[in-house]
Amino acid sequence: MEDEEENVKSIVKLISTSTIIASMCCLPSVVLVLFGLASVSSAAALSDTLYWGGEGYEWFRPTMLTIASISVIVGLVIYFRNRGICTFDDVQRQRRKVINTSLLVIIIAYLSYLLFNYVILTEVGILLGLEWESSRVWNK
Repeated sequence: MEDEEENVKSIVKLISTSTIIASMCCLPSVVLVLFGLASVSSAAALSDTLYWGGEGYEWFRPTMLTIASISVIVGLVIYFRNRGICTFDDVQRQRRKVINTSLLVIIIAYLSYLLFNYVILTEVGILLGLEWESSRVWNK
């Protein structure tokens, strides 16, 4: 029972880490306004620059999404190695477990990124005064 709880905790850490990394285009703006370290207009300009890639930052968002994807892959490798699945023979023997766990983690990581970035951060940003109403998914 305790080993199963540890498995769930490690997977949750893996998913939340990749979600935060992938949301780095909008998260800094919300945090800066939340703690009073930036004005609403400068935070909105920062998030527009990082999200849309203006002013030479075209590389930022794809890089963060790539790093998040790599962190999921590396996290899955570490997760399976800690559970004794170290070689390709082990992977073939426990193929169903590896495939099911990997698909579940990838799907949940992607859905949590969508929820966190496009719902939670958008709503918190709007509450803090950022002009993100047009980016609401349900307004389109």
